[in-house]
Amino acid sequence: MNCLPYPSFVKDTPVSEQRLGLAAVGRCRIQPASYEETYTSIRNLTIQQANEVDDKKLQKKYMKQSVAFTQSFLQTTLQLDVSVVDVEVVLPAEDVLRSNGCLASCFLDAGCQTIVVDTVEALDAARLPSERLMLHAETVPIVTEEMKELCTRYSVSVNSDVNDVMALAEHHKDMFLSLHVDPSQWEEDDVLKLVQHINSLKHSSVTVALIDPTPSLLGRCYASCIRSDRPDGLFTTVVCSRQGIALGLVYSNTDSIIAALECGRGVYYSRSRQGLWRKGDTSGHFQTLHRLDIDCDGDALRFTVTQNTSETTKPPAFCHLETYTCWGVSRGLRHLEETLQERMHSAPEGSYTKRLFEDEQLLRDKLVEEAQELAEADTSQHVAEELADVLYFAMTRAAKAGVTLDQAVEELDRRSRKVTRRPGDSKAFRIAAGQVILDKKEKE
Repeated sequence: MNCLPYPSFVKDTPVSEQRLGLAAVGRCRIQPASYEETYTSIRNLTIQQANEVDDKKLQKKYMKQSVAFTQSFLQTTLQLDVSVVDVEVVLPAEDVLRSNGCLASCFLDAGCQTIVVDTVEALDAARLPSERLMLHAETVPIVTEEMKELCTRYSVSVNSDVNDVMALAEHHKDMFLSLHVDPSQWEEDDVLKLVQHINSLKHSSVTVALIDPTPSLLGRCYASCIRSDRPDGLFTTVVCSRQGIALGLVYSNTDSIIAALECGRGVYYSRSRQGLWRKGDTSGHFQTLHRLDIDCDGDALRFTVTQNTSETTKPPAFCHLETYTCWGVSRGLRHLEETLQERMHSAPEGSYTKRLFEDEQLLRDKLVEEAQELAEADTSQHVAEELADVLYFAMTRAAKAGVTLDQAVEELDRRSRKVTRRPGDSKAFRIAAGQVILDKKEKE
């Protein structure tokens, strides 16, 4: 396991003009209580939710309001993509207790990964899966059997000599432990030394959180976790979409990683130009950076990006041959999406897709019809055929609304982090409305 350093924002914000992609290392810690006005509103809604024990409708109302408010706070105020970045949220223990754990659930339902508190009582009140909770302490806690049932991750603030901290990390290397380091209190080389030492420990579960780091420091520390066997020392880098589609193979170095964290875009090292290459500056096909990852062997880097284009009449392309990937034309869902987007601008005569774009009633009816046929399919081949039909009509609806597959993937990833689940029962009024459409189709 690589000791990948990550930022912990105490006084600074995750996104500023000088560091648009700082959280793109894949993990960060935030302290929402420092945004007093917004946080107070979220906290009060969850306390109201906890107090309405006899009114389930009011409970649900306050829960939906608090989650929506929290999502807006994370996405708009902090500009965090919680569907791809693992966000740790530090919550005051007394607020978790006052809300009977609703405050903790609210942040997880909004897409965060982990709740951090500083008392065992708050862990217990949160009533969450142990892997979604973290206990922060001033020293490494003595983990009891009772505590193991409440949480599996811990963090401590360290301010002592770097050699003492390295010894601490080595002693607790089997523990899921985050060491919180304030770089302003250390020499930069000592921070780098600590990260490199922990990264060298075999099978270590310890990592380092840097409080309000600069892109330069975080980038240097991150790069120190990657090894290269190339004579030029460059890092082999795979560029992927949100759906995991490989767009191309490029190379990175420490400076390009730092530049990517500064501007929040795909920045690489160009061997032909012998310098940094910010994708899209000349072609217009720029990238929004979501996340950096290192593979299991620590010798390859992955950039997860959204490929964009400044030319609205052309689809986004990574390759210099104007294709989405460097492996030729797209296939499957990506090919269908590209075709639908093209039909929006230049559909040939007699195009059925164009007819669907222009006839909202027809598109709605076909969605209902094909969904019913999928529900009634009784063989694997029949299910595959009907699923293909549903995907076509659903993606046509999405293209008409300007929604991409990446946005759907983002929503699925965010939902996967929820801890509050609805019963999922069918809705009678929806079934009745669908039946009206089906009855009309049968009469035609």
